[in-house]
Amino acid sequence: MATYLSKADYPSVLNVKNIREILGIGRPQAYQLVNSGEFYCTRVGKRILVAKDVFLNWLEGK
Repeated sequence: MATYLSKADYPSVLNVKNIREILGIGRPQAYQLVNSGEFYCTRVGKRILVAKDVFLNWLEGK
């Protein structure tokens, strides 16, 4: 299990677990967020993936 010190240390493609860690939210809230359509995400099998740049831009309000 990797431990990330800053947002820049996260992989270029985030999964729901990464989003949970960054925002400090629970699993249901993270899935609700990625399914809300507020930023682009894609499904690969059962995995939901978000580009780190897209997520961080959303987080910063850009």
